[in-house]
Amino acid sequence: MMAVMPARKSYNQHCPIAKGLDILGERWTLLILRELLGGPRRYSDLRVELPGIATNLLAQRLKELDDSGLIDRTELPPPIARTVYSLSDVGWQRVPPILQSIAGFGLDLLDPLEVPVSALNGFLAIVLAFDPVKAAELTAAYRVDIDGRRFEFAVDRGQLAAAQGVPAVTVTASAEDLVTARFGASEAKRKAALRRIDFDGEPDAIAALRTVFSL
Repeated sequence: MMAVMPARKSYNQHCPIAKGLDILGERWTLLILRELLGGPRRYSDLRVELPGIATNLLAQRLKELDDSGLIDRTELPPPIARTVYSLSDVGWQRVPPILQSIAGFGLDLLDPLEVPVSALNGFLAIVLAFDPVKAAELTAAYRVDIDGRRFEFAVDRGQLAAAQGVPAVTVTASAEDLVTARFGASEAKRKAALRRIDFDGEPDAIAALRTVFSL
């Protein structure tokens, strides 16, 4: 017998915060969106990156996010023949500012002695510093290689977006250096880490990236 998915809970309040929490307030939902900010993921990828989540709960959360329009489910053709999940255009517009605010809130709660730093945390150290005002006139694609894991995304006139086209800049770095460059305990440590980060692209494109993401 198949398990019956429980109905989504609702606060049943005519309030924008309550309505938002009806979608985003369930356990694991924001962490799934965090993973998809790093690019398209298979179901099995999400299971690995979210240890502790039950398989039926992951399936339920993905369905809820798909129904809400925040993610897309794509069936890739043979020989790959797999299902991948990614942020939708609406997801790219709405999710990064939410994660940016929550990350800012949670930053002071982190244990500075906790190691190692994951590749995703290194990517978040870049992308969650995005300044839409500085990016108002910018359209460009970017690639970030962190400890052997690749992330791709774009900026489209003041908004983060899914990767498209040839990257204008490729950033290569360790997760530790990216996090230290952003949150290092001293200016000297931040500058030293930043010098170890490699930026490959035309000088103007690199300058624009560094301005928009405060690098």
